[in-house]
Amino acid sequence: MKMPIALLFVILFLTGCESQVLFSNLTESEANEIAAALYSANLPADKVADKKGGSYKIFTNQSSFSDAVTVLQLRGLPRERFASVGEVFEKDGFVSSPLEERARLNFAISQELSRTISNIDGVVMARVHLAVPKKAHLAESVEPSSASVFVKHRADVDLAGSVGKIKSLVVTGLENLPYDNVTVALFPAQHEPTPLNGATAAAQISKASMGEISPTTIVTALIVFFLSIAGLRLISFIRALIFSSEEKD
Repeated sequence: MKMPIALLFVILFLTGCESQVLFSNLTESEANEIAAALYSANLPADKVADKKGGSYKIFTNQSSFSDAVTVLQLRGLPRERFASVGEVFEKDGFVSSPLEERARLNFAISQELSRTISNIDGVVMARVHLAVPKKAHLAESVEPSSASVFVKHRADVDLAGSVGKIKSLVVTGLENLPYDNVTVALFPAQHEPTPLNGATAAAQISKASMGEISPTTIVTALIVFFLSIAGLRLISFIRALIFSSEEKD
């Protein structure tokens, strides 16, 4: 009876230690931000550089994959890559019509404003939608523009006091836009789950020593602890050995 149980533990260990790619083609700053977010959530993460393209990949073990995806989605990671004005107006060899140039300019301004608001602490996602009336040729006055701002923020961050500042950013970023014509809608993200990872398992093991948790939970906590910590470190070590051997060849 001991042999099947031992074999089951080995199978569980090897299955949980299998690493999976969370994201690839990341910049170093993006990879660092994702790894830091996973570490803060007590989830294992491994940053690996792509030797050919100069980009990075983020790995986690199989048992933590679902929790890692959920945590990163709630934090809006990796952050969206907004187009800059230079990219929007990149020369393509064709002559654009005034209508196309106007549409591209409004899109570029929207992207820049969205990027700026996304950099505010606590913001997970931001979108700025602009409505700029077309100026008539013989009209003496121009109808004012309007804007709507969508902001999804972390549940533990209160951005209600920053609405006025966000509106001011948008007003100063677009011509002929009155302050009262800007609408800011705030939406809190869901609370992050509490995954059963190495740190949580260690806490449960500590409680178990005082008789507060059942033996079944103790075994589960021990399995998760070794899968999330020891397993990923072993895989990282083996991967480093493989990469070093390939470079020598």
